[in-house]
Amino acid sequence: MDIGSRESFTRMGTLGIEEEFFIVDDAGRPTSGIDDLVYGSDPPAMLADRLDHELFKFTIETQTPRIEDPANAREKLLAVREALVDHADDHGYGIAAAGLHPTAKWRELDHAEKPRYRAQLDRIQYPQHRNTTAGLHVHVGVDDADKATWIANELRWYLPPLLALSANSPFWNGFDTGLHSARAKIFEGLPNTGMPTRFDDYDDYARFERRMVETGSIDDRGELWYDVRPHTGHGTVEVRTPDAQADPDVVLAFTEFVHALVLDLAAHYEDGETGTDPRRELLDENKWRAIRHGHDASFVTPDGEDTVPLGEFVVRQSDRLDVDGLREVYDRESGAERQRRIHEESGVDALCADLTLN
Repeated sequence: MDIGSRESFTRMGTLGIEEEFFIVDDAGRPTSGIDDLVYGSDPPAMLADRLDHELFKFTIETQTPRIEDPANAREKLLAVREALVDHADDHGYGIAAAGLHPTAKWRELDHAEKPRYRAQLDRIQYPQHRNTTAGLHVHVGVDDADKATWIANELRWYLPPLLALSANSPFWNGFDTGLHSARAKIFEGLPNTGMPTRFDDYDDYARFERRMVETGSIDDRGELWYDVRPHTGHGTVEVRTPDAQADPDVVLAFTEFVHALVLDLAAHYEDGETGTDPRRELLDENKWRAIRHGHDASFVTPDGEDTVPLGEFVVRQSDRLDVDGLREVYDRESGAERQRRIHEESGVDALCADLTLN
């Protein structure tokens, strides 16, 4: 049975960044490419054992090496991206990034044939058949399993503002959804997604993970797709909230914030704090606000008594954690706003070009 253990949690503060991308043709439109890029040839050394694909043949995923020093995150992320773009170009493809590709129509795209995904399609049916999403996942190493579970609990309130900052998927299946992160709502159609409940400690989470496998609810622990989870294999806290991004500076801003926040929460845990337990319904409400309004969202505070605008959240957390990237992301045009503007001003061809990595 593929489950992890508390012995996996040994290192504090390491980083790992997983990015999901779209394989596109010369016109920037989605095209099936994993047979060539994943299975058909050996990838560059930088991508060896760090390249995989997702549900569709036009989706591909990269992983950075484990980053021991956060100061090296930029170098590692850019090296992986450059290797992917070069690898795709060598085979006549491009690489694009967004939470959803604006021209992807799920009924017209090929699903991957890996047994894992065929089993998911058979079990989940319609919600998985239409799952053309791409996200960003940030792993931060934690040196104690109970600490990791506590941090994951506490992170939940911070995730909707992070989603709002990352909102980069207004278009789905060829139309404007009116949302800023349609990816988050499409992905929530799957089971075992969204905002998790609070777990008492690591054993509580491990029992849940095991029970889900033993009851046939999932085939392996990797199918617990919640917005945050203790990763019992890697020994990390994994934040799975943001939309995918074309701009590496945005990815690095989110990575900087998540890393600083995990270290801050670890210190609170070590000081013996009991933690918070906001209502799940309020966490879901905050996530909906992020999905619907993006940078214009405000969020119900953990005590349920007030709201805080995204801009105020950014200032408070940037000052408290001594991070700079969130301010820069908030002050610029959001991904969703940029997509809509380009689409309106210059059309879908220009939008496809803008989402394609150089």
